[in-house]
Amino acid sequence: MNHKLTRKMRVLVVDDQVLAKGYLKYSMEELGFQDIDYVDKVTHAINAVRSTHYDLIICSYELKQEQDGYFFYEQIKENNDLPPSTAFVFISADTTPDIVHSIVELQPDDFLAKPFTVRELNKRLTRVLTRKQALRPIYRLVEMNQLDKALSEIENFLTEPKNADFFALALKLKGELLLACGYNEQAKEFYQAIINVQNFTWAQLGLVRCHIVLDEDDDAEKRILQLAFRPDSMLAAYDLLTALQIKQKEFDVALETVGVASDVSPRNVKRHHTALDLARLTHDYEIQFEAAKRIVKYAKNSIHDKPEIYLNVARAGIDFAMTSEQKQTSKLVKQVSDYLKQLKSNHPKADVNDQLSVINARMLYLQDEADNAKAMLEQLSDAVLEAQSVEALLDKAKAFHDVGLHESALKILDNVEMRCKQDPNQSELFFKYVQQEKAEKDAIRISPKELNNSAVRQYHQGELKEALNTFRQAFTVMPKNASIALNLLQAAAISVRDNGSSPYSKQMIDNCLKTVENGELSAEQSQRYQRVKEVLKDLE
Repeated sequence: MNHKLTRKMRVLVVDDQVLAKGYLKYSMEELGFQDIDYVDKVTHAINAVRSTHYDLIICSYELKQEQDGYFFYEQIKENNDLPPSTAFVFISADTTPDIVHSIVELQPDDFLAKPFTVRELNKRLTRVLTRKQALRPIYRLVEMNQLDKALSEIENFLTEPKNADFFALALKLKGELLLACGYNEQAKEFYQAIINVQNFTWAQLGLVRCHIVLDEDDDAEKRILQLAFRPDSMLAAYDLLTALQIKQKEFDVALETVGVASDVSPRNVKRHHTALDLARLTHDYEIQFEAAKRIVKYAKNSIHDKPEIYLNVARAGIDFAMTSEQKQTSKLVKQVSDYLKQLKSNHPKADVNDQLSVINARMLYLQDEADNAKAMLEQLSDAVLEAQSVEALLDKAKAFHDVGLHESALKILDNVEMRCKQDPNQSELFFKYVQQEKAEKDAIRISPKELNNSAVRQYHQGELKEALNTFRQAFTVMPKNASIALNLLQAAAISVRDNGSSPYSKQMIDNCLKTVENGELSAEQSQRYQRVKEVLKDLE
C-alpha cells in the first residue's frame, strides 16, 4: 500500500464487534491509514457520511445493535449519500449463499470474508483504492451530474497508455453513461464492439438493456437466457427478463420469473414489490399475500420499514380471504390481525386510523357482517382524496364496492387513476392494476366473496344463462381458484350437452382446465371434473 496515498485518505469503519474492530484498527494503521473514524451503529454511520466526504468506507455486514450493513448501504445509496468516488467494502464472517447473493446484488466495490490477514486486506484495498484514484476526475463529474463531460473525460482517459490497467472499468462506466444520457444506439454499438473483443458480463448485460430500450425483444431474450445460466449474471438476467416480460405484457410469466429471483436473493425488497404488483395484476391473491409478507419480513429496520407495508400486507390478506374457501378465511383473518398488531407495536405514532377503519370494515364484511361494515364505512371522515395515499384509496374503493356503494368506489378509482397519470414516479404495473380494478368494479357489481355463491345459486335455480355469466365474472377476478374454474367448466359442459356448444371461448376453457389441473380438489370435485372433461373433450 502506498503510504503517501493512505495518509491523505479519510476512512469510516462501521463495526460493533470489539475484537474485530480492534484487529481492523491495528490492520489499517499497519497499512498507513491515519484519518479513521470508528462507529458501531448505522445511525452514527449515516450521520457521518452526510457530514464528511470519505474516501473509503469499511462496513461489517452483521451489525447487531440496530440495523445491519445491508440497511446502511441501501440507505446511503437510496439517498445519494455514497458518491462514486468513495470506495465501499463489506466485511462479513457469514458466507452462506443468501448473504453472498445479497452482497453481490448491492454491488459494493469489494467484499472480504472474515477472518482476513493484513496482507489480504492490503491486497484488496490497494486494488479498490487505486481504481478509485485513477478514475477520480471522472467520478467527480458524475457526482456533479455533468455526464457528457464525464464521457469526454473517459475518452481522454482511454487514450493514455498509463491507464491501461483501468481501461475495463472505464469502458464499463462509459457504457453506463451512454445509456444514462439516452444515447441508446451508440451504446448498443459500443457494447457490441466490446463483446467482439472480450465477452465481459457487464457488456452483455448492457447490450441486453439496449435491445430492450430499442424494442429488439428477440435479441434481448436470447442473450438473457444465456446470461441466466451464469452465476455472475443470473440475478441481473432474471431482472432483465422480468422487465422484458412486463414490457410484452406477459404478466403471469413475469411473476414466475421474479419469484425465482426472489427465492435466490430474498432480501431484495424492490423485487418483492414487483412480485406484489404482478400478483395483483394477475389476480394471484396467494402470491400477492406472500409477497406482502416478505416485504414486511425483509424491510424490518430498513428504509422500507414504514406503516404502509403493514397496512398493505393486511389488505393483501383480506384480498386473499375474499377469494378463498370459508375454512381458510378464519386463518387469514387471524394473520391480518397479527400484522396489524405488529403495525401498532413498531409504529405506535402512525396516523392510520381511517385506513384501519377501512380494513376493519372489510374484515366485518368477510365475517358476513355486511350491514355493520357499511355503517362503519359511512362514518369515515370525508377527508380530501388527495391527502390519502393511492394504496389507502384503492383499499377504500374495494371496501365501498363490496358493501354496494358502487358509485363512491368508482369515484375513488377515478381519482387514483388520475393521480397515477400525473405521477411520473408511479409504477406502470400499479397504474395498469388501477385501470383493471376500475374496469372490473364497473362491470362486476358483486364482491368476489359473493360471485361464486351467486352463480351456484343461479345454477341450482335453473337460471343457466345468468349462472354462466356470473361464473365467467367470478373466474375473471379469481382465475387461480380451482373450485370456481370447475364450476365454470361444469356450467359449460351442461351447455354443450343441451345446446351442442359452449358459451365460453376455447381460451377461457383452456385457462379453466389449467387452473383445475394445478389446483387442489376434493374427492367429490375430482369425480365431477372427470365427468366434465368427458363432455368437453369434443370441443378440442
